[in-house]
Amino acid sequence: MPLPANFDSVALDGILSDWLSALAEFSVEALLVLGPDPFGGQDSRVMLALHPPRLLGAAQALADSQDFGAPWRDSDAPLVAWQDISKSSFENQGRWRRLWLAHGYQSVVRIAFPLTVGRAFECYMFSSRQWPDRSEPAQLAWSALNIWPLLKRALAEARNPLSPRELRCLDLAFQGMTARKTSEILLCSERTINFHLANAMAKLKVDNKLAAVQRACWFGLI
Repeated sequence: MPLPANFDSVALDGILSDWLSALAEFSVEALLVLGPDPFGGQDSRVMLALHPPRLLGAAQALADSQDFGAPWRDSDAPLVAWQDISKSSFENQGRWRRLWLAHGYQSVVRIAFPLTVGRAFECYMFSSRQWPDRSEPAQLAWSALNIWPLLKRALAEARNPLSPRELRCLDLAFQGMTARKTSEILLCSERTINFHLANAMAKLKVDNKLAAVQRACWFGLI
């Protein structure tokens, strides 16, 4: 699935470009963020951010693959992975590895940010050289941890399908507030709160509040 049309690409490109500049000493030249498809199955991943955009085909091949996906997460695999993709045998490379190698990338660090029900956001950092040991990949993972709050917020704002009021009602529901308590906090009627929650459920294509909260998490909104 390509990047959503409503993305604020200028803001995201700015964040990714600044991040790449900070990673120049490690020869990182490409960044990719994958996330769960809120309306798909556990195995479905979508591209949320990519820089530079000319790598769209290689990025899509990774999103479409099973590598680092649900089977990886279900196996209690580590949240941070470092691979020298240039050393993989041709038979074990898979399409995405061959495409990234064709673009001149030899190494990748992947870090996951887990979500509910086995989903996760995933940041990938690709380098044109091989790293001699774990020290540089470890520093890259640390950089991803530092940038993630800013990047997640930008991604959430870019693809948020909810109004501010709908999101606020869902956020309070996530905190365990009833519609009555939420109405007291927001200084409106309980009927108004239920109206906003119903609208949120419709936009998120679910029929109950719990499922709406879950999908909002998969968007990175909560």
